[in-house]
Amino acid sequence: MAKKMQPLRIGGLVHDVSRLRRTVFDQRVKPLGLTRSQWWVLAGLSRHQGKSMTQTELALMLDVGKVSLGGLVDRLEEKGFVIRESDEADRRSKRVSVSAKGRALARRMDSIATDMKAETMRGISNAQQQQLAEWLSLMKQNLIRLDAMGSRDAVDG
Repeated sequence: MAKKMQPLRIGGLVHDVSRLRRTVFDQRVKPLGLTRSQWWVLAGLSRHQGKSMTQTELALMLDVGKVSLGGLVDRLEEKGFVIRESDEADRRSKRVSVSAKGRALARRMDSIATDMKAETMRGISNAQQQQLAEWLSLMKQNLIRLDAMGSRDAVDG
């Protein structure tokens, strides 16, 4: 008697991998004294190679509310990881940049992430990793398209 094939649970697997990845990373950066939300802000800022961003730009990039971001930036500033200054063009706006202490912490976080990626991808060849990245990118683009269609349908309906 042939064994019945179980339906693929791609969505569940993607969710589980993402959740477990966050959990393991949280455990590894906990000794650094950051919450997940704080390291997400610091990582986002660090990707701008020393350039400052307005809090509004940063909130949009990270897809978080401006009020929530303000509290996170307050805590990062208190710890000396970011610098917040008035925008020269608009004094009501604040620009945020990573401090030297924050850059050192971001490098440490990158090192932890690199080590964790290597451990996570153990047993998966470079070619397979490339294929996985291509498939996940395609899934992401499909979901972005579906989300846009859903938003359009909601407006048209």
